[in-house]
Amino acid sequence: MVPSLRSRALRGLFAAAAAFLLVWGPAGPAAAQTDGGDPGTVTWSVRPADEAGEDGRSWVEQELDPGETATEHLAIRNLSDQEVTFRISAADGYFQENGRFSMLPSDQESVDAGLWIEVQDEVTVGADETVIVPFTTAVPENATPGDHAAGIAASVLSQQVGEDGATVGVESRVGFRVMTRVTGELAPAASVEAVASEYELSWNPFAPGSAQVTFEVVNTGNARLLVTGVVGADGQEVAFPGPDEIDQELLPGDRRAFTVTVEDVWPLVFAPGSVTVTPTVVGEGEGAAVEPVTADAGFWALPWPQLFVLAGIVLLAVSSLRGRRRSRARLEGRLARAREEGRREALKEHA
Repeated sequence: MVPSLRSRALRGLFAAAAAFLLVWGPAGPAAAQTDGGDPGTVTWSVRPADEAGEDGRSWVEQELDPGETATEHLAIRNLSDQEVTFRISAADGYFQENGRFSMLPSDQESVDAGLWIEVQDEVTVGADETVIVPFTTAVPENATPGDHAAGIAASVLSQQVGEDGATVGVESRVGFRVMTRVTGELAPAASVEAVASEYELSWNPFAPGSAQVTFEVVNTGNARLLVTGVVGADGQEVAFPGPDEIDQELLPGDRRAFTVTVEDVWPLVFAPGSVTVTPTVVGEGEGAAVEPVTADAGFWALPWPQLFVLAGIVLLAVSSLRGRRRSRARLEGRLARAREEGRREALKEHA
């Protein structure tokens, strides 16, 4: 994208609402539709590299001492049929609620590892060419031990005109994680908070219902954690995340909400339940044991449909019993009257 267009897009970015398209390694390539002044779509990929080129890593993992500096590289490959000038930036990284990694948008200030990375502001890459760009991570002397997340990306800026005629700047970014572990005492830990369970009755009184358990997992330590666990309710167990869900990784201080549904739970007034989280350390020392955390998730499961059915059965039984008693009383009354009439007839004959 030519500099004049990028300048106009930047003005649009801060003059109107901004939109961001992010793609993170190892995903790629990505495409962004440029302004009408450019011949077409810009497509590019960004991957970790050494001085010679892409080195097969998905992202950068590094362990550094406070005050230490390390140099890494990124390979920016322009898959378009035009020369493109890419803006290069680094910022603090974070995990979204769905567990996917991202980095702060351009209009938000970094406060942690995003400030440690130095890289040139932009690079021009020819059509169907790759450029290797070095970047350095300089850890402050007073950096706290543990894991710190950042992202580095190459972006293009373009303009779009909304339905109201306003110009909106669109920044399309492709990048990868830069995960830095500062040496020192590693203290991985987690907690389970805000546990709530809700029982849902089945419409069929002869079938079990289900329990929905919500809770939050908090990374209370200073190491990245991969979170797995089991939710139990009335003897049934469900593992989380599910087999089709992405891994759930938490940075230090992260809080992630989960909702797990446990099927085939009978309403037996009160159902015992629990949430057990088994965290493992990610990165250097991956798989290191962390003390599992268990929280109570018991809940009331009142069997209203079954009670209504039972009450109906009792009412029918009582009604039937009363009916039988009334029928027997009527029968006994008829028999008594018949005996009385017979006695009277006998007396008349003797008279």
